[in-house]
Amino acid sequence: MPEKILLLEDEISIRSVLRELLADAGYQVYTAGDGIEGLAWWRRESFDLVLLDIMMPRMDGYAVCRAIRESSDTPVIVLTALDEEEAQVKAFELKADDYITKPFSLKLVLLRVEAVLRRSRQQQERGRKTNVLRCGEIALAAENMRVYQKGEEVSLTRIEFDLLKLFMENPERVFTRDNLLNQVWGYDFCGEEKAVNIHIMNLRRKLGADCIETIRGVGYRLGKN
Repeated sequence: MPEKILLLEDEISIRSVLRELLADAGYQVYTAGDGIEGLAWWRRESFDLVLLDIMMPRMDGYAVCRAIRESSDTPVIVLTALDEEEAQVKAFELKADDYITKPFSLKLVLLRVEAVLRRSRQQQERGRKTNVLRCGEIALAAENMRVYQKGEEVSLTRIEFDLLKLFMENPERVFTRDNLLNQVWGYDFCGEEKAVNIHIMNLRRKLGADCIETIRGVGYRLGKN
């Protein structure tokens, strides 16, 4: 059974090219030209991934992502011309899994789609295994993908959870940004340091400034909680 992708993009030329790209790669692709139409498809079908433009008529991508996250953790990749940090932060706060800016290479889009779907499959498999990691007052339950601090649950995005789990599984290791892209995002692509920085910043905001330690000139390591 091919994996199903919902593509929301108002520019007909881009929508057509991406649909052909994904179909040729073996995916079953559904498309919509605005947010209302896209949500209608979402409610009728079950999808493995959503490719989502932000600037769409009738309902923008932020509102669509928010609606999806009310009931599902299906992976969402934002695909947009907005490259400002503020736009990326907003998308990640809405629990988008990845963020690609236009113009983009088709090879990159396909690579990101494959990486996010692979990570989703791995998380589903890990979710069947009982495993609790602890560091100070932080507990991470791999079985149900939940994180607790002082006994209170902390809401993390999929990427934030994977980052924290990687750090907690390797408490003494220093990870470069390239290491994190390879092991969490699932690809080796230079130039995405901003995305790594944003997710680290969000983890520190949610769990405390000391949860992830910066090793100047090298990268990041689990903090001494």
